[in-house]
Parts: sequence; C-alpha cells; structure tokens
Amino acid sequence: MIARFTPALFWDTDIKTLSETTHAAYIIVRVCMLGTWEDWLLLKKMYGLDKIQTELLNARSLDPKTLNYFSLILNIPKEKFRCFSFQPSVPRHWDY
Repeated sequence: MIARFTPALFWDTDIKTLSETTHAAYIIVRVCMLGTWEDWLLLKKMYGLDKIQTELLNARSLDPKTLNYFSLILNIPKEKFRCFSFQPSVPRHWDY
C-alpha cells in the first residue's frame, strides 16, 4: 500500500524496505509534511486519526506550518507536541 503514495515523498528511501507497522511514524510524518490531499486520504485509511495524532504528538521534528496546521485541525495546543519544546542539536538555517 505504501507504493500508492506519491513517489516523491520517499525519494531518499527504498520503499520496498518500508514496513507499514515498523516505519509508521516515519511514513505519517513524511506524508503530513509533504503529501498531497490524495496522500492524506490514503494515510487516514491506513492508520486512522488516532494513530496519526499519536505519532504527530511524539514526532521529534515538524516544520512550523505542519505544526500549526495539525494543532488547529486536531484542536491540541502546540505546546503538547514534542517537537514544540524539542530543540535539535544542529541549529536550523536562519530566515532572511
């Protein structure tokens, strides 16, 4: 079923080695950050909203737009997301 996602989502990964159960967190975060509407619908069908919510809350990194979007959609304050308070050891590039 992973092969039905937009191929560009997993450009850096051999999708033949991805497991829907073992790599669920990776798949969910990648689709939520970069996927199309069709990818989102397929993701909801595969995992359900409860699993998606759990993985997003525990994700170590989400871009700011994705964090804001899912905070509003799921009606969960941004502070509850792990990535909100987790600071990566490698600083991001600064915006101009």
